[in-house]
Amino acid sequence: MPTLHDLTIPAYTNGLRALSGQLVKALDWGEQNGVGELQFIAARLAPDMFPLAAQVRFTCAQAIQTAVRLGAENAPDLGEDAGDFPGLQAQIAATLAWLDTIDPATLDGDDDRTIGFDLPNGMAFDMTAATYVRDWAQPQFYFHLVAAYAVMRHMGVPLGKADYVSYMMQYLRPGTAPAA
Repeated sequence: MPTLHDLTIPAYTNGLRALSGQLVKALDWGEQNGVGELQFIAARLAPDMFPLAAQVRFTCAQAIQTAVRLGAENAPDLGEDAGDFPGLQAQIAATLAWLDTIDPATLDGDDDRTIGFDLPNGMAFDMTAATYVRDWAQPQFYFHLVAAYAVMRHMGVPLGKADYVSYMMQYLRPGTAPAA
């Protein structure tokens, strides 16, 4: 049976590395198509949704919050939303570097221990660690990861599923890649 560490940290690492690659592609595409960094940073899918910069920070923050709530310590402080692409990449790099330091035993152990947390709007939740990972942590991480991807697609960046799951190439069976 997979451990809480197995279900979270490798998935967050994969997602954040893919997001970093998507940002590289977006910046390159933007330079070729007259879309500046600030346009990307401020872009959003709907007026009441957060912009790309916040989606990137939230993606990192969800990975960090999950690990902290499960027992990890010394989490990086991401600060505010980044104002440029180097800042976005720095938030991702800091998160990845910290995730890499987490001892799996720190997160694992008692899947039935209570995880409680409060939201800024006053709502409070209590659930087991396993339920927290399944019903809160994973959906929140992927929501913001997909939102960042969708903002870049909305801006015209030619991203595809291969960019979203770029880490899957390590598992590609030889001779099965489509011809270019």
